[in-house]
Amino acid sequence: MSAFDLILFDLDGTLIETAPEICDAVNDTLRQTGRAPVTQQQVNDWIGQGTRELLVQALAFSNQVHAETVRASAGFADIAAIFNRHYQQRCGTRSRLYPQVRETLVELRVRGVKTAVVTNKEGRYTDIVLKAHALDSLLDMVVSGDTLPVKKPDPAGVALCLQTLGVRAERALFVGDSSIDVATARNAGVQVWALPYGYNMGQPIAANLPDRVIADCSALLAG
Repeated sequence: MSAFDLILFDLDGTLIETAPEICDAVNDTLRQTGRAPVTQQQVNDWIGQGTRELLVQALAFSNQVHAETVRASAGFADIAAIFNRHYQQRCGTRSRLYPQVRETLVELRVRGVKTAVVTNKEGRYTDIVLKAHALDSLLDMVVSGDTLPVKKPDPAGVALCLQTLGVRAERALFVGDSSIDVATARNAGVQVWALPYGYNMGQPIAANLPDRVIADCSALLAG
């Protein structure tokens, strides 16, 4: 019998490397609004709170102001709309699955382990990326950053999956790549394993003290 009845995954930096196409959309937006582009590494470090907050960070850096100034600015909604159009076009164009992701999800399904994604990415983009890489049919449930009024590290998304799929917290595992994911799992009372290759704001994931650090998703099959 598997050690877990449900395995929950973060999306960006855990199942799919999405940073290149996110960077494309950010820089499309910055150029269209007369601003200088940012680097891929900067975008990598800003990933985690959803694309809207990432855009806030990019604009704050570009304008050399605090993020709160950007959020409160009268023109932010218009710039966000520009970004939304660019990212809608970019979604799925330069992302890729990390090693062993598809194979692991397929095998988990064969073994009867339920799987879910809990991400801070907005639902419309989550759907596009999952379908672009044909992962949507391998998941039992998806909770995006705008599915609920709150998002990670609030445990509500994990709690919703546990309730909907009928799994106790002690039989669930969260797999992520960031301090946000570790905090989410701790808040939800589930175990957390972390991958070292994702987007953790430039910090080593081991420093956030997950229960395990695994090389890739195939470790989930070994228990």
